[in-house]
Formats: sequence, C-alpha cells, structure tokens
Amino acid sequence: MRNQLRGFLLAGTACLFLGVLNTAIAADGVQIDKDDIGGQVTGPKGPEAGVWVIAETRDLKTRLIKIVATDNQGRYVIPDLPTANYTIFVRGYGLADSELVKAKPGSIVNVKAKPAADAAAAAQIYPANYWYAMLDVPAKDKFPGTGPKGNGIPPVWQSQQQWMAQLQEGCRHCHQIGDAATRNLPDTGNSIEAWSERIKKARERGDITFGDHGSENAATMTNNMSRMGAPALKMFADWTDGIRKGAVPPQAPPRPTGVERNAVYSVWDVGDQTFMHDVVSVDRRHPESNPNGVIYGMSQWVGNVIKFDPKTGESSTFPVPGTWPASTHDKDSLVHHLTRDQKDRIWFANLSTIKEAPKAACSDPNNKFAKLFPMSGGRVINVVDTKNNDKITNLPVCFGGHHIAIDSKDVVYTSGEFEVMGWLDTKVYDQTGDVNKAQGWCPMVLDTNGDGKIDQNKAAWNAAVNPFAPPPADVKAPDPKKDTQISGYTYGMNVSPADDSVWFFKYIPYYPGGIYRLAKGANAPETCITEFYEPPQLADGTYPALVSRGGDIDSNGVVWVAFASGQVGSFDRRKCKVLNGPTATGQHCKEGWKFYDMPGPKMKDGRSVADHAYNVFVDHHNVMGLGKDTVFVPADYSDSVAALPPGADKFLTFRMPYPLGMYTRGMDVRIDDPKAGWKGRSMWTEFGSVTIDHQEGGETGDTAKAVQIQFRPDPLAH
Repeated sequence: MRNQLRGFLLAGTACLFLGVLNTAIAADGVQIDKDDIGGQVTGPKGPEAGVWVIAETRDLKTRLIKIVATDNQGRYVIPDLPTANYTIFVRGYGLADSELVKAKPGSIVNVKAKPAADAAAAAQIYPANYWYAMLDVPAKDKFPGTGPKGNGIPPVWQSQQQWMAQLQEGCRHCHQIGDAATRNLPDTGNSIEAWSERIKKARERGDITFGDHGSENAATMTNNMSRMGAPALKMFADWTDGIRKGAVPPQAPPRPTGVERNAVYSVWDVGDQTFMHDVVSVDRRHPESNPNGVIYGMSQWVGNVIKFDPKTGESSTFPVPGTWPASTHDKDSLVHHLTRDQKDRIWFANLSTIKEAPKAACSDPNNKFAKLFPMSGGRVINVVDTKNNDKITNLPVCFGGHHIAIDSKDVVYTSGEFEVMGWLDTKVYDQTGDVNKAQGWCPMVLDTNGDGKIDQNKAAWNAAVNPFAPPPADVKAPDPKKDTQISGYTYGMNVSPADDSVWFFKYIPYYPGGIYRLAKGANAPETCITEFYEPPQLADGTYPALVSRGGDIDSNGVVWVAFASGQVGSFDRRKCKVLNGPTATGQHCKEGWKFYDMPGPKMKDGRSVADHAYNVFVDHHNVMGLGKDTVFVPADYSDSVAALPPGADKFLTFRMPYPLGMYTRGMDVRIDDPKAGWKGRSMWTEFGSVTIDHQEGGETGDTAKAVQIQFRPDPLAH
C-alpha cells in the first residue's frame, strides 16, 4: 500500500502518453477530450471491473487528486483535469497498488493491475469498518456487569446493548478505529500496557497546538475506556495481537457496481493540519445561490475558518475573534457547524463559553423568554460577512451552540443544550442590530396534559415527572394535570422544509437516544410545544438502533436519523395516532419508525453495524440526480458517502479509496450551471479527523481536504 504519491517518478518509470489532442479514441472505445485521461485496466485474467483509477498532481496551487472507477470492461475516463503533470495508479479490492505511471491530460493510459500477494496484503486497503468488526465484544451473558471483583464490567451496564452504545459512540466520535494507525501496535511484549499508554495520549501535529484540547482528548479516551471496564482494554489488545499474528477481515468489501461506478471524486488539500469539521458551499434552500463560489469550512480545534476557491485551487485560513475574553484570536474557540443564509453570510455554532454573554438579558424578567425560563448565558453564535472581507462578528446569546440550521423565514436555530431550544431571527437582527431582540428560546416541555399548550408555571414543570431521570419515590407516573419538562443534550438538528418545525437529536444520554420536535406556535415561548420520540423498544427490552447523533428532514416532513450504532432511521410523524397526552413521553409512536442498516459488516453482537453514521443530508432538490429527497449519510468508518434513493431499501456506497482514512462530517449540494448536466452539479464534503495524521500519508504533513463528488451518467462520460 502506498503512503504518498509524489508528482515526480523515479527515472525509468513508464509513460504512456499519446499526445494532447482535441479528441483521442483508443482501440477499446474510450473517448477523451484534451483535458481527460482515459484507458483500460487489465489484469492476468483480463479487464478489471470496478477498480479505481487515481490521478494525482502537486503542480498546482494545492495538491489535486481525481478518482474514478472502471466499467465492466475495465475502461475508465478521468475528466476535466487542469493542465499539469499527473501520476496514475490503480487501487482495487483483491489487488496491490499498481505501478505509478506519469501522464498528462489528453493521454490514453492503459494500466496493468497487480493481484495482491495474499489475503493479508489485499486487506491493507479495506476500510476501517471491516477491521473494526473483528473486535470480540463481551457476550450477552456477561451482563449485567459484576464489577472489579467479578467479570470487570461495571454494574451500570445492565445489558450488552447498553455497553455497545458506549463503545459505538464513546470510542468513535473523533477518528476511525480500524485504520492502519489504530489496528497496529509496536511489537511490544504487553499489548494491554501498550493500549493503556496509547489512550493516554492525544496525538498532535507538528507545530499545531490544540490549546488545552490535547489533554482533554486524552482524558476523554481514558475515561471512555474506564467506563467500559477492564475487559474493554483487553478486547482491544487481543484485537491488535490477532492482527499482528495475521488475522484479516473474513470477507472482502465489494467493488463498486452500477451507479456507484459513475462517481467522480476531486480532492484538494486545504486549510491546515487540524480537524476540519464541516464545509458549506451554498444556501441549501437555494442550491443555485453560489455558483462556482468559494467553499467555507472550519478548523475546530484551533479556531480558524477555512476558505477554498475551487476555480483557482487557492486555500487560506483566517482566525475567529476571541470570545473569552475578546481578542484578535482565540485558539480555543471551538467552532463547529455552519450554514449559509440568503445574504451569503456564513453562520456557525461555537461551543466556547464566553464572559461577555448578556447575562442580565438572559435572566431579565422583562424578557418574556427569560421570564418563562431564565438562562445563565455564556455562549456565542458567529457570522461571517463574505461580502465585507470576511468580517466575523461574535453574537453573544443565552443558549448553547453545537449544530445550526436556518428555516424558510431566515431564522437560525442551534442545538447544544439540555433543557432549551434556541434561535436567532436574522431579519430582526439586521433591522435592529440588537441580538437580545433577535434571540429567543423555549424550554423542552411535553404537552402531557393534552390541552394543546404548555403551562406557564415553571414550578409546575419542575414538579412534574422527568422521564429521563429517576422519579421521586412518591411519584409513579406523570401527573395528567401537568405538562412535563424533559431534558437531554441535543447534538444535531435541522429544520423541516414541510412546515418549518425544528427537529433536534438527543445525544446524551446515549441510550437509547431519540428525537425532539419543536413547534414555536404564534406567540413563543408561551405557545412552544415539544414532542419526543424514542426508537421503539422491542419485546426483549432492546432497541433497533442507539445513539442519535444528527439527521435531516425530507420534503414530506419525514425525519431521517443517523444512529451511531450503524443504522439510519426514518420517522414519519403523519403515522402517529397519539401526539400528546400522558402517554406521549417517547414510546407512543412506534408505528412511525423504520430502520435501515448501513452497508458493511456487523459487529459480533449480531446487531450493531461496524460503520458509524454521523449525520444525514437530504437532497431536497434532486441536485445529484438520484431522486428528490435522496438520503446521503457521511459513513466515516468506510471512507465513503452512503446514499439511499427514494423507495430503496439498501444503501449505495460511494467510496473514496485514496487517501485512506476519509472521515466525513458535513455535506451539501449545489448547482453551478443548470444547463451543464452532471458537470454543473456536485456534492461538497470534507475529509479530516481529530487525528489527521491517521489518514494515509498524514504522517508526512498532509492537511484537511475538500472533496467534490459528481455523478456521471456512465463511467466513460467526459
């Protein structure tokens, strides 16, 4: 497996170059233009179908990689390459990487595939989820845990599924497990000790500092492993010991087939050597709003905004102003998720705590939101004015910010609280310049008394049963005369294009997760009503999916939820027979749910899928051509984006095999030219993780990456 391709080859490397032509036609029927490279891939048994052909150059302002797959006859076309010198090679399941070939656009390059020497050699390019699935998780009969004096599993874990929720989310939300960096240990005598040392360290890159976050990440890894008990450490040690002795995944991933072969991947090095969490290219409500425009992203751990121009290949970063206290830059500013508005401004949520928050306004009884539910303040929303030299303004608000979305009325909402849902009306802010007048929030209160409104007595809410914490001993059921205040940390969130209802995804506690719906009504906060829906509990007490991270809503109002247990759930509220009343506390609409497994192997518990579904993006406008409301999922343990077209029961897998270690968070789609067919439409996503040096070639100084994905009508379209 190749760690890094360079723009120049050793002397003597073959070059198959037929000249720069307006059109070149090879004997096998491949047709190219002067800015394409095409040809055929053959192996000892003939044409190699469904393998990837990868072109890379460092001649441009930033490294560019383009990747396509071969058709049934092993033919390929890499389209629309800027003028430069490229190296070409082939990667595919069952193969070793081919020899490098030098080429220029306008070339017909036929490549000889090289079969892998054995199963172990072939497996080196398998996605992380195939290796991760080899973990021997504790069997069901090990639960409930009996503690340090028993089986080592803490008694808090009453079932295998609860323990798996901790493993699937607690150990996977920063980087892949199963990539080369994690599945291999130095040849030490004691793997348990080696793993113990490994999790105490948060690997940092060169001169890039994470402020205090390096120690925070190390503490997180240590704490998460400790929560699972001593068997978890041994499980990982046995896993790497087995791999060192030659264990490989029992089955190979499938090669791309059908429309999966139509994808064209373009990858640019952008930004810096830190975790780029998200990118945004367009106001998603209007996919033609930023044609061929600049892409914005963010480096979460160092407080930078990343700016990338696909037309020129130029990339730059600029700092987020400090928030605690105010300064020209704050390396600890935890910028996270972003959206674009109707004025081409970039709004992003910020996890940082600030001292300048309007605490008086957050608890002022003259503020109707504070009167109903006072807050302590201490967070910020940032906005970038792209038309004014990317000026960033910090807007102090009373509620947290984690993910952010915008509705049809230009109101931005954020997640990131346990008890409230907050928003900022951009039109009010633009008219008044007053962030206090523009912001609002609602407590999460279920209408369990069924009167169609929430009580305006906070004491009554507090006295009501909270179904997410042990009730007082003298209270056995919700009081039907009172509404019910609930809590649970909201991670992802999105707005329904069907009715502007806002859906939040309950992240903490992990088990079992769930989704909240907020309808503000005509006079928020008095008319705010929250609904809550859990995954349906099965007859054996387990759930079909766990840990709801993020999601999206399609044009019909159906909610699509990414579960860290490797499933995607759909929830159709229109099927619910009950929406409020004393039973409407989570398990009252089982009929609304349907679940889909992510592609790839399952874990050895027989239920969890080894891939990690982080979020969901719904293509409301059929920009990508797979159908209106196609569901896309960043599958960050399989180097891929998974797609579920309308009416389909199984996902398509669009895998980017180089560099290995693609770890995707956000995505959007846009139309650059509605008359240009597939060339005028694309998906934008990013490539990076907290441990960016885990990616293939990362140890030599690679950066985060911007990724463009386009879908052709066939693998030879140019």
